[in-house]
Amino acid sequence: MTTTTVADRNWEFLLGLLPTDWKELAHTTGAITRLRGFDTEDQLLRALLLHVALGCSLRDTVVVAKAAGWLELSDVALLKKLRQSERWLQALCVGLLRDSELAVPSATLLRMRLIDGTHVKEPGQTGSQWRMHFSLQVPQWSCDYFEVTSSVGAGNGESLCHFPVRSKDCLIADRGYAQAAGIGHVQRKGAYCIVRHNAQNLPVEDEAGATVDVLSWLRGLTQPGAVGRRTAYVRVDRQLLVPVRLCAVRKSPEAVVASQRKLRRRAQKNGAALRAETLEYAQWVIVLTTVPPELLSDTQILEWYRVRWQIELAFKRLKSLAGFGHLPKFDPRSSRAWLYGKLLVALLTEKMQRYAKAFSPWGVRWCDPEASAQFVAGNEILAAAD
Repeated sequence: MTTTTVADRNWEFLLGLLPTDWKELAHTTGAITRLRGFDTEDQLLRALLLHVALGCSLRDTVVVAKAAGWLELSDVALLKKLRQSERWLQALCVGLLRDSELAVPSATLLRMRLIDGTHVKEPGQTGSQWRMHFSLQVPQWSCDYFEVTSSVGAGNGESLCHFPVRSKDCLIADRGYAQAAGIGHVQRKGAYCIVRHNAQNLPVEDEAGATVDVLSWLRGLTQPGAVGRRTAYVRVDRQLLVPVRLCAVRKSPEAVVASQRKLRRRAQKNGAALRAETLEYAQWVIVLTTVPPELLSDTQILEWYRVRWQIELAFKRLKSLAGFGHLPKFDPRSSRAWLYGKLLVALLTEKMQRYAKAFSPWGVRWCDPEASAQFVAGNEILAAAD
């Protein structure tokens, strides 16, 4: 009789969170053309997640997998499998994003791309610091570009300039990308951007060239949920003045309190003085865009930025898992597969949290006969002990 361990039951639970066609996807995407070196699709996935999620080296992964009876592959063969699994891992991420009921506004004539970046550290105390810049195209949720650069030095920070841009692209990014140079880079390519505005780091001008007092304009939005628009210009250099829209929405009182509390904690942690203007700005979400009003309205701009805001949790989890361990920096296919694997782990974590909130915390499903029997047996032992 085969003994089922707690780890095996946990793995079966995890598989139950994947899209229902996850096995078929392994074959249709080309990740598995034949079962060689492993017996089932889940054995390969288990080894890949051991490498991606825990940061085990390829060699350590195959040693553990062989000892557990999952794989009979070399580390070189596992790397090849990782490269072949890029589309499979991407398809699993797309399925989980659909399951999460992530609201995406109706399709537009633009290619909508979510832009983000994260730090990468190689293993060991003296491991090098890197920065990964990546772009996800929605609603396909496919990684259309990534780049690994040094995390230090001029030109290596967060910037839209790192990304290749085509006409009709629309790049959506957080406030770290609200920089005149990046906006100019996108404008020159005939593309657009939607970024969280940082009034202190990115001043905007009116038609006469005077600096716009953004805070005075925002004070007119007094009701929670009130949306306002202000046209302005971003000066990139002497030759380029980019017309922009500022779209703002007033936060709820609860959200304002939470934002201001976060700012105070950050200032206290860094030993910095908190300006009164910074606390006041926390009452609104301000988005800067170069998209013309005839393509996207003010509310559509805010909704599209909200898509990036909604997926921010998954990105944060991706970053929290970013003690990356082995990083195949010189191989685009394996790097993309590794990135999809990281995002898959983040999305699975989010789905497990939703599941835990929706069900009673006894930890088993009643439809599992073995688990139910163990649960009943455990209760009988406790009753006898009492």
